[in-house]
Amino acid sequence: MKIGFLFNHDQVHQVAHALPTALAMVEGYPDSEIVVATTNDRLTAEVRRLCARLNVAVPLVQLGLRRPLTRMLAGALEWGVPVTKIGVYRDNLDFFRSLDALVVAEKTSLLLKTRYGLDDLKIIHTRHGAGDRAIGFNRHSATFDHVLVSGSKIRQRLISEAGVAPDRMSLIGYPKFDLMPDPAPRLPFQANGKPTVLYNPHPSPHLSSWYAQGRAVLDHFLHNDRYNLIFAPHVMLFHRKFVLTIDKVRIDRAGTIDRRYHDAPNIHIDLGSAASTDMTYTAAADLYLGDVSSQVYEFLHRPRPCLFLDAHATRWEGDANYAHWQAGDVIADTAQLGDALDRAVATHDRYRPVQRALFQRSFELTAERSAVRAARAVMSVLGTATPSALPDREPEAASATQDLRVA
Repeated sequence: MKIGFLFNHDQVHQVAHALPTALAMVEGYPDSEIVVATTNDRLTAEVRRLCARLNVAVPLVQLGLRRPLTRMLAGALEWGVPVTKIGVYRDNLDFFRSLDALVVAEKTSLLLKTRYGLDDLKIIHTRHGAGDRAIGFNRHSATFDHVLVSGSKIRQRLISEAGVAPDRMSLIGYPKFDLMPDPAPRLPFQANGKPTVLYNPHPSPHLSSWYAQGRAVLDHFLHNDRYNLIFAPHVMLFHRKFVLTIDKVRIDRAGTIDRRYHDAPNIHIDLGSAASTDMTYTAAADLYLGDVSSQVYEFLHRPRPCLFLDAHATRWEGDANYAHWQAGDVIADTAQLGDALDRAVATHDRYRPVQRALFQRSFELTAERSAVRAARAVMSVLGTATPSALPDREPEAASATQDLRVA
């Protein structure tokens, strides 16, 4: 039995969601052949880094573009179009045909079935993150042979919105939490003793606070140093000169970060290192400031104050795609930021039970490591292990849009 784990993205943010499962399979199922495949040097380095951190080795191959035409298109268009991400499937069909199953954190790999006819290859989706955006629950999810889900919220929405059959999902918790820093890290600039805010805007132009409000946020902390700021946006925000989204076709430019922000002693800026994706900052911060990134749920692993920026006059209340905005106040004007930060700290006890409820619906954790549960679920799909001991319950009567906000 040969099982591949594929990491095929420009950045490393999906690796921590699935690699712990691959390593748990190496340890728990030695009779199976496990191989991790990456598609660029950045991903390869991150896999090696996390393997060293967990002290588990796994066979690793790096796939590339093999056809001259694909390489030519990538050279001409990669600045704005992910040619490599799409072309790597056609150029490596021999590798994918060699597998009995492929475990992935993204949906592009469905091309292997829909375009290249690999119907016998079982493709298992780990998802990446436990966020609320509608794109995470579109109909493509029902095309996978099996989906690993972190909690009842995800399961309910996949059934009701994506049409995924209940028996094609396994509740496995959140393998990324197996990497949770303990104790919480402290960055050198936090030695000043000031509370630290994490500003974590999303890249999508139609959802993000960055394009309209981001520099005003940086200006606030530049001129008001009562708080530290970690500016660690989604790693794709500054990856290319332009940000193009396909769920709603939009294009915008993130621009550059002026030197004065980098030089401020109370501001730490990270536009895409591994620390932006391995929960270093969500663990280190005292307050979360963001918009729609799923990282807020990782922040809520330990309930703390949250504040959300609405740059789009969103009618969000009762909308399942913005359920996380129930975890704190929502403001539309950065002129309110100073008072809103203070209020978020002062009133956090009002939001603490809401945050716990949101977290528990997003992550059904047990004493067993999530990666071990996920490994057992993968092997069960392939008929070589018993299913997870966690019962596969029917959806709860409550709607996925249930309003948990306190008065």
